[in-house]
Amino acid sequence: MKKQLNTTVIYILSILGLLCCCIFGSGILLSGPAFFMANNKIKDAQMNPDDYEGDIKAMNTAKIVALVVMILNVLMIIRVIYVISTVGWDELMEQSQEMMEQMQQQ
Repeated sequence: MKKQLNTTVIYILSILGLLCCCIFGSGILLSGPAFFMANNKIKDAQMNPDDYEGDIKAMNTAKIVALVVMILNVLMIIRVIYVISTVGWDELMEQSQEMMEQMQQQ
């Protein structure tokens, strides 16, 4: 029985990783494993092409999507670290508190 190259899991993890990108880059926890899973599947399929059923090109596309989402998350993490280091955590919390008060007044 041949194993399937199923790209659905890779795409789902990548899309969820993209959605979580705005939460301090936490989407890397989803896009990183998606990239490594796709990479391992591609390597296995190339080493044993008779054991796998499906399109390697589709899995390669899923791997590229996961890589792009992972890079976006890394950039977001770098941005968050930069903002915290330049502005300071206390100042960020103060600005957040002021924005919350302004929203409550409206």
